[in-house]
Amino acid sequence: MEGQFRLNGMSQSGDVVLGGLFQIHFFSIFPDLSFTSEPEQPTCHGFDVIGLRRAKTMVFAIEEINKNNKLLPNITLGYSLYDNCLKLVIGFRAALSLISGPEQQFVLEDTCEGSPPVIGIVGDSSSTNSIAISTVLGLYRIPMVSYFATCACLSERQKFPSFFRTIPSDAFQVRAMIHILQHFGWTWTGLLISGDDYGRHAARSFQTDLPQSGGGCIAYLEVLPWARDHDELKRIVDVMKRSTARVVIVFAHESHMIQLIEEVVRQNVTGLQWMASEAWTAAPALHTPRLMPYLAGTLGIAIRRGEIPGLREFLLQVRPDQQQNSSHENDMVKQFWEHTFKCRFARTNHSDPGRPLCTGQEDLFSVVTEFLDISDLRPEYNVYKAVYALAYALDDMLRCEPGRGPFSGNSCGDLKSLEPWQLVHYLQKVNFTTWFGDEVSFDENGDVLPVYDIMNWALLPDGRAKVQSVGDVKRSALKGEKLIIKEDKIFWNFESKQAPRSVCSESCPPGTRMARKKGQPVCCFDCVACSEGKFSNNTDSMECSSCPEDFWSSPQRDHCVPKKTEFLSYQEPLGISLTAASLLGTFISAIVLGIFICHHSTPIVRANNSELSFLLLASLKLCFLCSLLFIGRPRLWTCQLRHAAFGISFVLCVSCILVKTMVVLAVFKASKPGGGASLKWFGAMQQRGTVLGLTSIQAAICTAWLVSSSPAPHKNTQYHNDKIVYECVVGSTLGFAVLLGYIGLLAVISFLLAFLARNLPDNFNEAKLITFSMLIFCAVWVAFVPAYVNSPGKYADAVEVFAILASSFGLLVALFGPKCYIVLLRPERNTKKAIMGRVTPKS
Repeated sequence: MEGQFRLNGMSQSGDVVLGGLFQIHFFSIFPDLSFTSEPEQPTCHGFDVIGLRRAKTMVFAIEEINKNNKLLPNITLGYSLYDNCLKLVIGFRAALSLISGPEQQFVLEDTCEGSPPVIGIVGDSSSTNSIAISTVLGLYRIPMVSYFATCACLSERQKFPSFFRTIPSDAFQVRAMIHILQHFGWTWTGLLISGDDYGRHAARSFQTDLPQSGGGCIAYLEVLPWARDHDELKRIVDVMKRSTARVVIVFAHESHMIQLIEEVVRQNVTGLQWMASEAWTAAPALHTPRLMPYLAGTLGIAIRRGEIPGLREFLLQVRPDQQQNSSHENDMVKQFWEHTFKCRFARTNHSDPGRPLCTGQEDLFSVVTEFLDISDLRPEYNVYKAVYALAYALDDMLRCEPGRGPFSGNSCGDLKSLEPWQLVHYLQKVNFTTWFGDEVSFDENGDVLPVYDIMNWALLPDGRAKVQSVGDVKRSALKGEKLIIKEDKIFWNFESKQAPRSVCSESCPPGTRMARKKGQPVCCFDCVACSEGKFSNNTDSMECSSCPEDFWSSPQRDHCVPKKTEFLSYQEPLGISLTAASLLGTFISAIVLGIFICHHSTPIVRANNSELSFLLLASLKLCFLCSLLFIGRPRLWTCQLRHAAFGISFVLCVSCILVKTMVVLAVFKASKPGGGASLKWFGAMQQRGTVLGLTSIQAAICTAWLVSSSPAPHKNTQYHNDKIVYECVVGSTLGFAVLLGYIGLLAVISFLLAFLARNLPDNFNEAKLITFSMLIFCAVWVAFVPAYVNSPGKYADAVEVFAILASSFGLLVALFGPKCYIVLLRPERNTKKAIMGRVTPKS
């Protein structure tokens, strides 16, 4: 050391010495540096009772270890603790003094062996200080175990190879907060940070981890000023007021929060849910009745609370008149005494001259002081664990068996030739359990297994705050990160006494999807209903999923339902009507056939070729019945049979009519002189053969069609997206066209022949009936083609059934109606004379 710094601190000699850096004063006055003369020493003021308690906790831990015969036997630990006065420059000077020794010259033994001034440092409490100090200490691999530095950047092992800590990293603190946000569904939050490494690294972690975890978005990010910048604070509070975010995370120090809340009170901003980082979760300065209307209900992350038996009794032994205190330690104890008992010591410049003199015999039992409050030991517990971590590492090193060591040549470390990096090796592997039951070990980055308590600020009847634990969040090697929150214990500072809502956009219910708003964070979106045929059954779905082929989305679009099926059914009115008409036609045809059978010997029946009439009636019955194949759910056999039965039945019917027409013409021609030879071609056998031949051609067409490209059932979804239309595809359009064309050809021929015979004498008047019946038949089927082509789904089947029934009824009525009229109602005309025209009927 080129110079010697006069620093506040306390020390005790020992075989090996542990260093410590603590904040025992809040403020410092640092004079300008001069290179021409010895610089003036900094002065610190603003006594921090909590900082002294943390320093004394380290002293207690060391003395406890010295009394332990199992840990470091025959080794006495000493300590050298310094006050950093919350100033980087002072803390850095103190660290250099610790690792270089307090003297201007350091004299080694003749063998150039000896222990370093300190084997390790407990501290610093500030992340910024720890970064600067550990950067230098890392060059020499001097271990540094911090109890309060939480910056995630300190986990970078290449930059800080000898840094350890007994407090979780801010990276885990950020993840712990994200777990809380997710637990309560807070996806829209404001973030306020301090302008140092502590705040900026936390902001970076939030911006990285929050979107990845799906926990939400940051509505705004503001940096709190260090000084009392009223304009900047007013601007920040205005941003908070304008934002729709109801949850505000403050990742800053107690001093920042005090300045911010003063401006919040001035503008009377209420209705906010505050979330505190561990730096100000338990800040007593904020627990006043004036601030609690705004801060009550705060949720905060706190360092793990622990218990240290015997610490209170040790602290009660602190007195300014003890001779073993060094001058600097005695000076700090005197400041504590003056601060606690509101008195002053003679020849000191730390107190108000108007106060009474301190005797040094005042009773600590008689005052209420934070120094003795060990009910909520958090940073002190980390100090305690840090000291024991260094002690266990040293103990493991000293227990090394020669020849089985971890270093080169299987060597071991010892006190006479102790290298700091050797202690770093054992510190990395240390593993012990505290009296309180917490396991202490470090990962590859020097981070301890993280655990945080979740604290809640409950409002007491007198307006003060009660900081209570409502859960914890921890990480274990086996179970990973786990959050436990006792919601029934949480105090909410809202009229509803329930957790608030803090979202940019309300959750999209099932049946909708999220559509991001342009230029805004992902948490701000519109809810768009899923389109037809798609669904979403989860809240906040990014996309709607398509329903399976045979399913369709429900009206709410939140699930899929089987598509409605559509076909010409027997249960619907149209199907019932067509079925009834088909059965009616069949029944009428049967009645007519029965009438003709009963009157088969009468002239009117015999004169009209009774055999063909019976065959025609039978074919008409088949025509009526084949229409039933078009009703009901299509199946393979019905699809194949319906058109074949329809085609063959109608060809049989039209063939009979064609033969009857030809017979009429042949009989008329035979009645003329020399025309008798024509009848030999139209005997009974020839008539049957002609009908059979014409029908066989249609049967061959149907067979070829069914073999080559058979009709088959088909689920059609083109007509309606939400319906499945069951229909029969014809398979081969050519086959269907040939079938219809052959029927049409026979019908046209029959119509033309009947039309030519329409003016024959009355005794051959059946030609007129055939002409009229075929006119109806052709008209029906000419109208059928465009109607069939333009009818979708089941209506195409209904059109075809209607055409079958209409043409069948037309033939039945036109051909057999007049004859049944004569047979049943005008029997006097059912005679051979009347048919031959020899009797003139009455008009």
